[in-house]
Amino acid sequence: MAYDWKNLKGDLFGGLVAGIIALPLALAFGVQSGLGAEAGLYGGIAVGIFAALLGGTRTQASGPTGPMTVVSASIVVYAISAAGDLKSGLGIVLLSFLAGGVFQIGLGLLGVGRYVRYFPYPVVSGFMSGVGVIIILLQLWPLLGEKSPKSTLGVVTKFGESDWQINWAAVGLGLFTLVVNYLFPKVTKKVPSVLVALLAGTGAALLLGLDVPTIDDIPSGLPAPQFDALFDVAAEHYLFVLQSGLTLALLGSIDSLLTSVIADNLTRDRHDSRRELIGQGVGNAIAAVFGGIPGAGATKGTVVNINAGAKTRLSGVTHGLFQLAALLGAGALVSYIPLSVLAGLLISVGIAIIDTKGLKHLTDVPKADAAVLLVVFVWTVFGNLIHAVAAGVVLASVLFMKKAADLIEAGSTVSPLDPEPVWEDESAGAQTEAAAGTAAAGLPAAEEGVFVKHLYGPLFFGFSAGFRDLVETLPAEAEVVVIRGERVPYIDQSGLYTLEDAALALTRKGKSVVLTGFRGQPLDMLRRVELIPGLIPEARVFDTFADFRAWLRAGKPEPAEEANASS
Repeated sequence: MAYDWKNLKGDLFGGLVAGIIALPLALAFGVQSGLGAEAGLYGGIAVGIFAALLGGTRTQASGPTGPMTVVSASIVVYAISAAGDLKSGLGIVLLSFLAGGVFQIGLGLLGVGRYVRYFPYPVVSGFMSGVGVIIILLQLWPLLGEKSPKSTLGVVTKFGESDWQINWAAVGLGLFTLVVNYLFPKVTKKVPSVLVALLAGTGAALLLGLDVPTIDDIPSGLPAPQFDALFDVAAEHYLFVLQSGLTLALLGSIDSLLTSVIADNLTRDRHDSRRELIGQGVGNAIAAVFGGIPGAGATKGTVVNINAGAKTRLSGVTHGLFQLAALLGAGALVSYIPLSVLAGLLISVGIAIIDTKGLKHLTDVPKADAAVLLVVFVWTVFGNLIHAVAAGVVLASVLFMKKAADLIEAGSTVSPLDPEPVWEDESAGAQTEAAAGTAAAGLPAAEEGVFVKHLYGPLFFGFSAGFRDLVETLPAEAEVVVIRGERVPYIDQSGLYTLEDAALALTRKGKSVVLTGFRGQPLDMLRRVELIPGLIPEARVFDTFADFRAWLRAGKPEPAEEANASS
């Protein structure tokens, strides 16, 4: 397909802004991985360019991310312990990265990406919050001017040791960087705050002549392929390489596809999950060959890219080429950046990754969901990331099966063999709906401009992906969207947030969202997370469909009008 040149300005500007944001984060993630700042740049360049060219999300900006860096750092720790030092163990690290890229290509070819959307929300929430906490913990010691342990447990236990001291200059720089990163957007959002914070922190260190640890010198120019290291791995480490590669592939796929969904919501486009995983896998494999850390779709860079006007793959390529230009032209300047400044940037990244929404609702959502979230969160922080996700999915599935069995058992009764009674509101509206016909797939029109969505069964994580299509399939002439919940006995956290997202999207489109028939636990959950009345007014929540029809016949009065009518 020929390139539409009217998109050139938006693509170039979006890619440039995304690249400016990605540059300091790539350096920081490279340092955190244990391979050095240059490894972050190499990964950002390779994944950024090739995932954009070959991936399935046209406006995605890819590069090193928090979750991928956390796993990469654990691989580096193993390699050092197994080989004695990083130079001797580099082959283990890079071969694991290469295996991750190859596995990811395989996942794409098998079409595994379409199943990621069935992950329960508590699992994703607990995992992302855990990764955010890991990033923050691993940056505490660099913020204090000390070298950080490679594990979260080591970070905690080091406080009990006596051979360390606080470098107050480093602490001041890190906190200054953190404050600038958060406050600068209040001044202007035209310049990325991450870049301003990096320059401000580094500039302060240079002007004041502060004695703080800095990034080591990074090589200038293009990196050489690391074939010697890749082929210098003993057979005894192959099992670890395969396990680590699979971990990176699964994690990178989840990370990238979640970002792809966000990009779809912003652009009203649909990503190709199969192609996306193949593109990410190729990018990660090439990064490994040149000594770069693996990456995935970066949410912040992607959102900025889209908001800056990006429409096509050229934006992602531009984002990668900017980092290449920085490597070729500013490599020597990187050595002046204090590690505590990077710590301040990464702490802000960790805070942003934490799912405050999910944690805030821990006491409001079903106890089973809260338990799954906490198990995954703790296991992620102090254990294996993929084991945490796997355990969360299994636990969520088992708990849901138990809940479904309880609902079936509670609804099982012995009665005479008589026809089932229709719903109390069906007889009133069945003829009208039948006469109106079907206006859209799954959305029969009850009245002119009014569309109805019937929900059957529990709203749980397996249902969530399909329900998102409600917003996409709704015709433009719809004015009122009725979501009927008479036959919804239970709603979990995934279903709750999916319903909220759909209602929010419909409201932003100017549609009136109406709920009818929700009772018991589902209605209680909607009120506890303040979807009612925060997003959907009480005046648009009805016990029965007949009550809704009465409201419709009365001309859809607003709450104030209803109050006047009642008085």
